[in-house]
Amino acid sequence: MNTPSSKALINKDQKISSWRIFLLSIATVACLILFWRMEDFKQDPFITETLSIQGEALSGSKLFKINCVGCHGISAQGFVGPDLHEATQEMSDKKIINQVIRGLTPPMPSFEIEPQSMADLLAYMHSLN
Repeated sequence: MNTPSSKALINKDQKISSWRIFLLSIATVACLILFWRMEDFKQDPFITETLSIQGEALSGSKLFKINCVGCHGISAQGFVGPDLHEATQEMSDKKIINQVIRGLTPPMPSFEIEPQSMADLLAYMHSLN
């Protein structure tokens, strides 16, 4: 009778386990990406209101200097936080608003901000380009 040795069975089980782990990892990453992208489809009332308001860059500049220079530098050149000069080209306004109000990437804090102030801050960020 030709039966596999216990060592061969262990190696076969390890290979199956490695494949299962790999496939579960891929599925987990795919789910995370899907949930992250679903944020684009949700209609957040704050974001909708903010995007409907015309912001003023000068007011946004003042807000930036009060709240943001500690991490992003006096002219938004980056310090602890990233350089923001091309942020509006790299991210949608919706994602920028989410970043500000939710602080999605540590050590960025979340900010409670009025829609008009957020619109002003967006206008200022657009002026950096």
